[in-house]
Amino acid sequence: MLRPKLPDVPTLPTTPVVPQQTHAPIPSASRSLTPYIGAAAAVVVVGVVLTALLAAVAISAVSVAIAAVVLRSLVNGANRR
Repeated sequence: MLRPKLPDVPTLPTTPVVPQQTHAPIPSASRSLTPYIGAAAAVVVVGVVLTALLAAVAISAVSVAIAAVVLRSLVNGANRR
């Protein structure tokens, strides 16, 4: 009276169902992206190096300009005395 009644076990089909492939495989799946990653890394490295060189040239130009202004000021001050 207090025992639960279990449902009957359904019977499984005897023939296996095999899904058919309806689309073609991707043709570019066999290609590797490794050469492109190497080229992209080379481009990034070259860009970083060129940017660093440009920054170094700009900083050098600013420091030379400041030094020229200071020297001109010292020479003009010495001539006025």
